[in-house]
Amino acid sequence: MDLRDILRRRRMVRHYTGEAVPRETLERIVATVRRAPSAGFSQGQRLLVVDDPGLLTDLAALAGGPDDPDLEPWFPSAPAHVLVLTREGDYHDRYQSEDKLREGEEVEWPVPFWYVDAGATLMLVLLTAVDEGLSAGVYGVPVEQDAAFRALLGIPDDLRIVAGVTIGRGAPDPGWSGKTSRATQRRRSLDELVRWNTW
Repeated sequence: MDLRDILRRRRMVRHYTGEAVPRETLERIVATVRRAPSAGFSQGQRLLVVDDPGLLTDLAALAGGPDDPDLEPWFPSAPAHVLVLTREGDYHDRYQSEDKLREGEEVEWPVPFWYVDAGATLMLVLLTAVDEGLSAGVYGVPVEQDAAFRALLGIPDDLRIVAGVTIGRGAPDPGWSGKTSRATQRRRSLDELVRWNTW
């Protein structure tokens, strides 16, 4: 599939058929982590794939259901989740190496690049899922649920949960579609988003 076609097809999906995603398909999707941008080649991104039916049921219970009974079940219908994680320590370790020191000191990070790289990894997961003929939706883990996610999935303390991605075969979602930001907000024009040479 052409990249432009993938970009046209990419959208957030919150309802799936429930059909299992083959392990080899998930392996191809998450293999993209090795090609993701990484500041100084720190390679601090990590992915956690959840496709075990019992764990998926537990994740759905953690997330709870929509208050509106007319909305489709998001987590209960998703046959796989990919959690995008980052390890900040990998960036500090790399930038404390001799070839990265500036006057003997680690560079002062203008922004936390471990999150920048995690965002790039997230987009690769989304685009590769579409390329595989699947759908995907992104979710955040609320601060108050972080400990429960960590306990359920055995996530070590040195990894930060950046986002989760549900992956599967998309099903019609008229309830969600009518209530999402995409349906209620206008898409900004290119002129509002892009400037050339100076602002």
